[in-house]
Amino acid sequence: MNPSFQDSEPKRSLTSRRWLRRLGIGTGSFLALLLVLSCLGAIYQRLASARDKRLNPPPGLLIDVGGYRMHLHCTGQGSPTVILDSGLSDSSLSWYKVQPEIAQFTRVCAYDRAGLGWSDPSPRLRESKVFAEELHTLLQNAGVAPPFILVGHSMGGFDVRIYASQYRAQVAGLLLVDSPHPDLADRLPELRTSLAAWSRQFERQRYLMPLGIPRILGWCGNGPPEMQSKLRRTECNLHRIQETLAECQSMWGASASEARAAANLGNIPLVVLSEDPDKNVKAFLPEFERGQQELMHLSSNSSRMIALGSGHQIQRERPDAVVSATRAVMRMAAQPQLR
Repeated sequence: MNPSFQDSEPKRSLTSRRWLRRLGIGTGSFLALLLVLSCLGAIYQRLASARDKRLNPPPGLLIDVGGYRMHLHCTGQGSPTVILDSGLSDSSLSWYKVQPEIAQFTRVCAYDRAGLGWSDPSPRLRESKVFAEELHTLLQNAGVAPPFILVGHSMGGFDVRIYASQYRAQVAGLLLVDSPHPDLADRLPELRTSLAAWSRQFERQRYLMPLGIPRILGWCGNGPPEMQSKLRRTECNLHRIQETLAECQSMWGASASEARAAANLGNIPLVVLSEDPDKNVKAFLPEFERGQQELMHLSSNSSRMIALGSGHQIQRERPDAVVSATRAVMRMAAQPQLR
């Protein structure tokens, strides 16, 4: 046997052990660093959340609705009272440009669905029929008396039309702000795909939020400088993510089905406010337009307005259009012959 071959075996074995030792030390160091960074991130998230809560108390009242509290912020004076219902995942802050303007001519209340904004999470199913029932309990327990003009943006439009169907005597009028037709995702399956992709982003954030990563990377709390502190308070937390995921799961399922069942609102004054067609995705436009026209058939007393220059977020991009449409609903509600 070649002596040099015999000598090379122990050398190779020794080299392998050294590399394994170095690999083990490197892996251990990496895991230790990861653990330290995770602990630091968790501490940062906790301290930043506590700071946000201290600096941004709820602007309205926290009302018990059956073992959990919901946030209701009312301003202005007059009747009927305008109720603002936000779109999927949004808090009452989405109306920050609209509410002060409406408060100049009547009472207006923005609220947070359970799990969003300043509201506690709810143990109930997260679908539009439940949202309407929770809103009814909230207004009742807060002593906010009808008649109401209900304003619903996007998925919030499902909620308010269900509310109008279940509690018709309380509703003076309805404004749908770029609210989709319940059949739109059946006609455009791409909407389900895009919602599922958006939902997956929140699935990742569910695991990263306790470590402060979405806050550090700016995945939450974005907006105008004067709103960022409030937005971090309402968005950079785990219960907002959990509520968003639940709403995503129900939007084109249970929520759309429940809204579809609320198909006849009699002669309740209704305005359908739609985004500018030039801002819409051209491939979606024919079905979107068809749906918006069909929404007018919910009531025999309806009209449609277009928010020129605005995309889907009309309350942010064209708040004046929402205010004008609200005034239009109030004028329609004031005509006894149409009620």
